Amino acid sequence: MKLKGITIDAITPQNEPLNPNNNPSLVMQAADQAVFIKNFLGPAFQSSGITTKIIVYDHNCDRPDYPETIFQDAAASAFVNGSAFHLYAGDIGAMSQVHNLYPDKQLYFTEQYTASTSQFSDDLKWMVKNVIIGSMRNWSRNALEWNLANDPSFGPHTPGGCTTCKGALTISGSSITRNVGYYTVAHASKFVPPGSVRISSTVTNVITTAAFMTADHKKVLIVENDDQAPDVINIRFNGKWVTTTVPAGAVCTFLW
Repeated sequence: MKLKGITIDAITPQNEPLNPNNNPSLVMQAADQAVFIKNFLGPAFQSSGITTKIIVYDHNCDRPDYPETIFQDAAASAFVNGSAFHLYAGDIGAMSQVHNLYPDKQLYFTEQYTASTSQFSDDLKWMVKNVIIGSMRNWSRNALEWNLANDPSFGPHTPGGCTTCKGALTISGSSITRNVGYYTVAHASKFVPPGSVRISSTVTNVITTAAFMTADHKKVLIVENDDQAPDVINIRFNGKWVTTTVPAGAVCTFLW
């Protein structure tokens, strides 16, 4: 891949190591992943001068004990940059639990799919609330959807792969359809470039937010309204106020 001009920034030893139904895949317990990293993968990278990051776990937020177990193994942990999470089970706050125990280890959100059987409006607000805002408020350095693109039959994929998982784009010949994953990511990716840092913002029981300062000192505020009715919000920065209304179930990005 390097010969093709592709730089691999990071790898995980396996996608969803506690999922016995993935294909190709196998169950890999935390202790086994620690052994694999410290005795094989880590030394192989080191002896070959490979600087690609090793990121552990890459599975759901219901098992933060998995990366914690690996980090407790000093020999394995020495090779590891951080841990990665999905949100098909558990609570996004698990990422903060891992951060609080191991603040020197980075956190990444690496997968969440949207299904062909679900509603655009429901997926948009859930994904922005949990995957974009939720992961950012819990120390993640990124937020990734499931896949960039697929065809109208949700392929290509390996035998046994997901037959209802939508990519951000559906490509049919020369036709391109932008799906909910595209708009979910666009609320952040278009306005929060690499080098940005998250800054403080408040939330309510129906309004979730994440705020950022970009490298060129612009401010970005992503807002999701989880309410069944429109809500008026006040945006205050440096003593100045602006008031606006966020429609029910809507997502907005503000830039100044």
